Amino acid sequence: MKQKSYRIIAWGIIWLLTIGSLRATLLAAEICPASTKEELHLSAIEAANWISQNQTDDGRYLYEVKISETGSPILSDGYNLVRHAGTTMALYQMVEAGESQYLGAADAGLEYLLDRSVATGEILTVAEGSAKAKLGTASLLAISLIKRRAATGDSKYDQTLHKIGNFILAMQREDGSMLYLWDQQTNSPVPEITSLFATGEALWAIASLQNLFPEREWGKAAFLTLDYMATQRDEDENVWPRPWADQWATYSLNEMSEWGLSEIHINYARELASQFGIAVRWESQRNGGLDGLVHSPEPIAAGQGTWIEAIGMLQQLAESDPRLEDLKSPLQDRLLCAAGRMRMKQTTGTGIVEFDGGWFTGGVSRVDGQQHALSGLLFASSSLDE
Repeated sequence: MKQKSYRIIAWGIIWLLTIGSLRATLLAAEICPASTKEELHLSAIEAANWISQNQTDDGRYLYEVKISETGSPILSDGYNLVRHAGTTMALYQMVEAGESQYLGAADAGLEYLLDRSVATGEILTVAEGSAKAKLGTASLLAISLIKRRAATGDSKYDQTLHKIGNFILAMQREDGSMLYLWDQQTNSPVPEITSLFATGEALWAIASLQNLFPEREWGKAAFLTLDYMATQRDEDENVWPRPWADQWATYSLNEMSEWGLSEIHINYARELASQFGIAVRWESQRNGGLDGLVHSPEPIAAGQGTWIEAIGMLQQLAESDPRLEDLKSPLQDRLLCAAGRMRMKQTTGTGIVEFDGGWFTGGVSRVDGQQHALSGLLFASSSLDE
């Protein structure tokens, strides 16, 4: 009789622990701060202020800052041209959204890139000195120029755009995959080296070029790479779980939304929506208590910002494609939840220019955190237009 009682007690404890762990993880309550359109837009402005006010005279951005033990800023000497190009693109997104006060900072960032561009015939790349040129830098430079053109009506960089487009096509392989590095000594791609990030960046660039210059017929190349990303890329890159949470793919899908996306592309969009939705839900359940036991360390702002970007793009895609109509409301819910949490985590009111408007994880803030959060917050704000 005693043994039976012990078994009942043991099973009771197991069930309590199981229910408790579920309640602390998968079933935990979400915290999603409500935000107005104005609050989200203001948060994006604060991020743009951090970028522009910490920019040097030559157009270079503050790359990384740490909070010292005394509370003062410690600046990093590191730098990354791809992230510089992405940050410039984000500033042009602000200008396109009506915030023309950031045009000067964006143009200064653009000149920093153009000063490092290397033209060979009809191909243009970007690199520091004799270093190998990265596909991502050129792709995000192209998007920056396209955003600038849309915001200002200025077409003076059209020839530059054509040359960058030629470079991207030179990096594309027959199956639609993209090589990552360009050797300036041989004027040719470095064989066999690819990049998860750069493939989606390049796709977004050539899809945008097709929409801007349809006579050049970049669309065929764009579909080839989209098909590759939707069906083969994750296997080639040994990604798990699949699909890889690629926010650049969502930009590309949205850019190509009026081209006649196939069911394969729509299913890919659904899979991406699931991945990003799960990420937001898991993060929104980070409410203290047992978090240290059941959650991994908090992702940096750049990571969380990409979730908001991706869901914002997918929400726009769902608005335009009836096959995704059932996702419109869930996507906006995830978008506003993630953006609200991001807004609340932003550092403001310190009076320290290196801190205000930034997002700090473990006492560190990096420029791409502000870049990705800024873009995502803009999309979240615009989703509240109605």
